[in-house]
Amino acid sequence: MYSKGVAGRPRGAASYARVGLESDVLSASPHRLIVLLFQGADTAIGTALVHLRDGNVTEKGRAISKALDIVNNGLLAALDRERGGDLAERMGSLYDYIARLLLKANLRNDEDALEEARRLLGDLASAWREVDPGQSQV
Repeated sequence: MYSKGVAGRPRGAASYARVGLESDVLSASPHRLIVLLFQGADTAIGTALVHLRDGNVTEKGRAISKALDIVNNGLLAALDRERGGDLAERMGSLYDYIARLLLKANLRNDEDALEEARRLLGDLASAWREVDPGQSQV
């Protein structure tokens, strides 16, 4: 009845998921948008790891490019260097380091570099979720 997409799932499932994500993004607070960027980067790096281990160079590169785009054009671009001061500068340096790890992982098929980038982003994401301005502070 439905045409099958990736992994035998109906093609409509991917469209439905995309609509759900778009709805989440459109209704999200600025804080939630950053959480979504961290989630997207984690997913892209996880996908890159799978493709690296499987020897699928093209898809590995595509996934790493997506993670790089999220880090550079999402997380790094979202920093407010005027109001963020020294913390924003340090975060910017950390995002630059993570981008270099991702490039190294892509060029050298370096699983350790991917794992380190994922760990650093995970630590930042965890800290970011802890400072949710939408939750009351006790």
